[in-house]
Order: sequence, then C-alpha cells, then structure tokens
Amino acid sequence: MPIDFNPHFYNNPNNNTQQQVSVQHSQLLSCGAFDTFTKNIKIQKNIQDGIFDGIKITQKSFGKIQKTGQEAVLYTITNKNGASVNLSSYGATITGIKVPDKDGKLIDITHGYNDVSPYETAPVGHAGGTIGPCANKINNGEFSINGEVYKLECNKDGGKTHCHGASEGFDIKNWNAKILKDGVEFTYLKKDLEGGYPGNVEAKVTYKFDNNNNLRIIYSAKTDKDTLLNLTNHTYFNLDGANNTQENAILDHIVTLPNSSKITLNNEIAVPTGEIADVKGTPFDFSKPVKIGDVINKDSQQLKIGAGFDQNYCIDGYDGKTLIDIAEVKSEKTGIKLKVATNLPGFQFYTSNHLGKSAQPAGKDGARYEKRSGLCVEPQFYPNAINTKEFKEKGILKKGETLSREIVYSFTVEK
Repeated sequence: MPIDFNPHFYNNPNNNTQQQVSVQHSQLLSCGAFDTFTKNIKIQKNIQDGIFDGIKITQKSFGKIQKTGQEAVLYTITNKNGASVNLSSYGATITGIKVPDKDGKLIDITHGYNDVSPYETAPVGHAGGTIGPCANKINNGEFSINGEVYKLECNKDGGKTHCHGASEGFDIKNWNAKILKDGVEFTYLKKDLEGGYPGNVEAKVTYKFDNNNNLRIIYSAKTDKDTLLNLTNHTYFNLDGANNTQENAILDHIVTLPNSSKITLNNEIAVPTGEIADVKGTPFDFSKPVKIGDVINKDSQQLKIGAGFDQNYCIDGYDGKTLIDIAEVKSEKTGIKLKVATNLPGFQFYTSNHLGKSAQPAGKDGARYEKRSGLCVEPQFYPNAINTKEFKEKGILKKGETLSREIVYSFTVEK
C-alpha cells in the first residue's frame, strides 16, 4: 500500500523528535512466532555463461543527507549494450532504468530525482526505494509475536494504520554499499526496536543487471530476535518514458497478470478484511492483456477505496521457492515490455492514484509526477498478514533463520 507523499514529513516536521514506541505484554493479542513460509531459498548465482560479461559499475556523489550529514552515493550498472540502472545508497533505491525502445533509443522509464535531497525532504511516495521493515499496512500499528505486543507509529489513514515503516522506514536510511563484479550489494543494520520492530536485523539487498536487461533484486536478512519482516521495491514505471509526467500518462499501458486469479478485499481504509475474492468478471481481471484506461474507472467499490488500482493480488501456484511470472506490462508507444517475476506470495498493483500534490517537487525532467503517471508492481507478503487469521503466511522471521527472496524485472522490446 503506497504512501504517495510521506506524511511523516508533515506529522513530525523537525524529524528529530524521539519516536515513542511501546512494547507491552498481552494475553489477548498473542500470536505465536510460527510461520509457514520457507525462509532460506537458494538463489541461483549464474543463470548462463557470459550474461554479466562487460558489465561496468561506476559511482559518484548523490549529495549530502541533511539529517545525518552523510554522503549519499549513486551507483550505475551499465551492461555491454548500454542499458543501465542507477542505484542510490539512500534507501537502496532505484533512481533510474534506461533500456532501448523499439527504435533502439535508450530511454529512462522510472520516476525519480537527480540528487538525494528530494528523496529525504519531500519524496514522491517511496519512489524506487527498498521498503521495510514491513511493506504495506499494519492495522492500528500493532502486532504480536510470542505474546509481546509491539506498537508502531501510525502514519496513515488519520493515525489508524502504520505503513511502509513510517518515519523509520528502510527507504529513508543510508545503506552501506559494496560493488560486486556483477552488481551492487547494499546492507543495513536495523537496531532492536528501531521503528518499533523487535530484533537487530541484518538486511541485505543485492541488485544485478545483466546483458539481457534483467534486473534481479535479491533480499536477504537475519535477526537475533523473532521479528516481522516484509521487504519489497517501490519503483514507479512509465514505459512510454519517465518524461511523461502528466496525469493519466499510464492509462494506455497494456497489463497482463497471468498467474493471479484472486485478490484480497479491502475495508474502507484499504486494510484487507481477510476475504479473498476471484477476479473473474471484475475490473481486476488481467488474466488476458487489458489496457489500464479501459477498466480503471469502472464501477467497483474496491476501485473507489483505492481511487484506482491499489490492490494486493494473490499469486497462483506459489510455493515459496519458485520464481513465478506475475506481471507483463507493455507500451505500444515505445514497444518496451516489462516482465516481473518473484517467489513472494503476493504483489501490490498500484497506479499512483495519489501523486500530483502541490508540495511535491519536480522530478528528473523538471516536471511534477502527476496522478496516474506511473505504475508499481510490488511483490510482498499480504498486507496486515500478521493480524489476519485467514492469511497463512505472516512474514515472521525467527532468530537463527535467514530470509531469502527475489524480484526480477525483465525488459524486452516488441516492434
């Protein structure tokens, strides 16, 4: 569940007040730390010989972070064909992806900024960032593990929900970085009760971009105390080119969600009710290619709640290990096609319905990103799963376990 304009910058403008976090014991709100999801997944390191030959990785300053005085660093991975991915240490963030269109011209297809300042002071809803400790919403900002209740900052829905880590989210932390021969590895140590979440968590996000224009995002994490962890990436894509910032700029994108026959239904503040519904016969059915503009304004209570598409899709055939193709998005204008695969159980499909606020700064090309000017496919555990008995997997990482998960963004061209 994206926050298009991080509200903690308004609720806590000085951003230096110690967050009040309460931990209490309760017999009523008690959830055992057992979780069914498979934690340690073997990630294939080399898909095929030569796929990373000729990869170049450079770095430069991305500006000074006001809050800490640290320098943010921008890393660029360029493959042998000239396609590239820009990554900021601030938030372990994707700030740009350039791939060829049908005429062979390299174009940037993601929202973002030219330096770190807007990401820190007035960001477009987490654009490109690594989201954590827990992506999406937690109802009432509360969850329980091993009989202990953890109370988090509520930064959404008038103080009714916690979302995307709030003012201590992973996407507003400056990560350590290490250049690999085939990518960039970012690491961040979250301290116990930082942001309200238990455990010292060693989080790692590795980006690898190959010569076939596949961007692999590999998540790994360990904890010294049972905790809640749900990581994802929040890139806004516009396959017509990121310079298309005007309202409704992605309505001509053609979307297929080939392995999602069901969605989780939301209540009036977009928190899942626990009910899982079939998409057949609804505007949420993308089992075959559908142009977004043909369905986004259909009469649907779920669309009204999200002000457009902002829904968690359930992935058919999910086993916790296999990478499953979950989305294909195509621009007829440029011929660029995005394919998304993951071994997570669900994903948020979001059409940036709340962009375009007046205080929002200009993006990379000098214009503000307006409503529905980008779309997100965010693989993750189901929203508020920790508090929803109907959802089998809770996103609980236990002491001694290692979380391994992966997202793959692949780019091709159809002429």
